[in-house]
Amino acid sequence: MTRPIHRSHRVAGALVGSAVGDALGAPFEFGPPGQFTARFPTPARGAHTEMCGGGPWQPGEFTDDTQMALLVATSLVERGGLDEADLFDRFRTWARTDPKDVGIQTRAVLGSGLPWDVAAADHFRRSGRAAGNGSLMRTTPAAIRFAREGREVTMDAARRISALTHGDPSTGEGCAIFHELVRVALDGGDPLAAIPSAMDGVAPEHRERWATVLAPDWTPELATESNGAVWPTLGQAVWALRRGGSFAEVLRLVIDLGGDTDTVAAVAGGLAGAVYGMAGIPMRWSSAVHGRVPGHGNRVWRLADLQELAAALDGREAPPYHPGVIPQIGPREVLPGIWAGNLDGARYSEADFAVVSLCRLGEPFPHTVHRMAYLADNDSNSDVDAVLADVLDDMAALRDEGHRLLVHCHGGASRTGLVLRGWLVREEGMSVEEATAYVAERWEHLGLWNDSFTAALERLADQRKGNA
Repeated sequence: MTRPIHRSHRVAGALVGSAVGDALGAPFEFGPPGQFTARFPTPARGAHTEMCGGGPWQPGEFTDDTQMALLVATSLVERGGLDEADLFDRFRTWARTDPKDVGIQTRAVLGSGLPWDVAAADHFRRSGRAAGNGSLMRTTPAAIRFAREGREVTMDAARRISALTHGDPSTGEGCAIFHELVRVALDGGDPLAAIPSAMDGVAPEHRERWATVLAPDWTPELATESNGAVWPTLGQAVWALRRGGSFAEVLRLVIDLGGDTDTVAAVAGGLAGAVYGMAGIPMRWSSAVHGRVPGHGNRVWRLADLQELAAALDGREAPPYHPGVIPQIGPREVLPGIWAGNLDGARYSEADFAVVSLCRLGEPFPHTVHRMAYLADNDSNSDVDAVLADVLDDMAALRDEGHRLLVHCHGGASRTGLVLRGWLVREEGMSVEEATAYVAERWEHLGLWNDSFTAALERLADQRKGNA
């Protein structure tokens, strides 16, 4: 389960992964088991992906799960820590706009008119029911923020944030366990191996029930409640993490369980994102994720915004990225059906290109088909092989559909050259030397300074030989 991934990649993976899971699961909410695989038996890498949308949700649009998570995140960042009164007020402002989806319990508490420190407890006292998954679904940002402060602090913060809307202490304990598992994952440890130690921090009266759903032999068939309850939600997320070998497999497993698919996938996505990092999230999913937070301006949150927010939660300054204007290079057809360019060459290219971006952008392009890969031009990439495979697989699918492909990075040199050469190695069977010579003859901007890219191409060539 452990893998050498830079912490910043794990932090971004957790926040983006939670939003991706939310948006991916939303169209299947309250449906029967198996719907996701029935609709998408194989990866949908063309212009139309598994981010299919449905009901009130556009393809890639996140739901109330991420809307509330962003309220948690922005409050923590802007207030410099946990300010429960401020966070509750943000929740209440959001709820007053009558969002597309609000949990029954959350709506009742936020609409009660009672102060932040008594509203949830009063609801629990009167109803006796407050163990929904509505506080667990939004807690990934807090798990990132408090992970740096150790187990006791992060588990305490989880309980306090949960208690703003969920008066049953069981929900707080579930959020506390999730916080601890994310903390371990962000530090590069195995969250599954950390479950026994996490249970030591759970209040004794809740320990047995949580230990049951998090046990290695527990399966979703053993759940005693629907996955709208907090116990099976976290239990299913951990079960999928045990069984899945990748971020995509984990998300497929939980969405195929049916029921409250957006929330279970948001929880699983946050945990799996911390484990596999940004490089493990398919770019066709992360590129599409977006949404607004009703009651808090008209800003549309997209991939770059989530990555910047994740960095801020982890204590790193990440000001909004503005690439400025650079002289345009390209687009030029370098390989049959595949064009190359730099940032502005791609930004201002014809709208019918299917664009694959390999660098930071600031605002996304207006192109209908636009994929953004998580790739840096240095040695700190967590998994160049996985990113390259994801890019090449999407390119192949888009090309099969008849799209003109445009690949670019900021300068159109090193990362662009990696993908162009990778295409020739994998699709045309060229050696790395042959692919490099071919591209260099047709694209004078090719940059060859990144040794980690050359090593990735050599591994790709060896893999192709092994599969031949």
